[in-house]
Amino acid sequence: MATVMKRKGYGQVEPNHLSGIVTGQIYAQLPAATTKTVTDGVTTYGGIVQLEQGQFAKYDYAAGKVNFTGDGEFMLVYNEEKLYDERKQSHKDFVYKVEDFTDEQMYPRLIKTNIGDIFTTNTIAVANTSDTAPVGTVSLSVNDKLQPDAADGFLKKATGNDLTGMVWKVVKETTMPDGQPGVKIQRIQ
Repeated sequence: MATVMKRKGYGQVEPNHLSGIVTGQIYAQLPAATTKTVTDGVTTYGGIVQLEQGQFAKYDYAAGKVNFTGDGEFMLVYNEEKLYDERKQSHKDFVYKVEDFTDEQMYPRLIKTNIGDIFTTNTIAVANTSDTAPVGTVSLSVNDKLQPDAADGFLKKATGNDLTGMVWKVVKETTMPDGQPGVKIQRIQ
C-alpha cells in the first residue's frame, strides 16, 4: 500500500528518535544564506528565503552561512516552533521566512542526524508558500529510499542501488498529529 503525500501547510516533524538532540549536536549560530535587494523601494530576497521543519541544510562554517551547497553533510532543520494562538494554529502553520525577521537574518536550528535516527514527517519533495494551500503529490511506500535534494534540501525519492551520501528509508506509513498523511523514516546511510 502506498501513502500519497499531499500536505496542506508547511512541513512537520515528530522527533521520534533524533540522537543529535541527546548528544548536543545542535547547530544554530549561523544565519541562512539570504540576499536582499532594494530596487525602486521594492525589497526582494534571494537565496534561502524560507525553511520548513523537516527540510535539510548544511552548516557551512567556513562560509559563515547555512546553505544547500557547502561542504559537509545535510542536517535536519528542526526549529523551535512559535505558535501564538494554539486555538487557530498548529504545526502546519509554522515556517521560518526571512521577511518575518526584523533584521532579515534567519538563524535556523539544525540537528545532526546519525545512522539509526528515526523521525516522522510530511516534508517530502516540495516547498509550500502558504499554510492553507495543498502542495505536492508523492506516493511513498515502506522500503522506499529518500535523499535530500542538493538544490533545496527537501527529501526526494532516491533511485538506483548505488546511493551515496545520506539515505533515509520509509519504515512506516502513518499520519501527522493533525491527521495529514506522513511517513516514519529511518536513516540507513
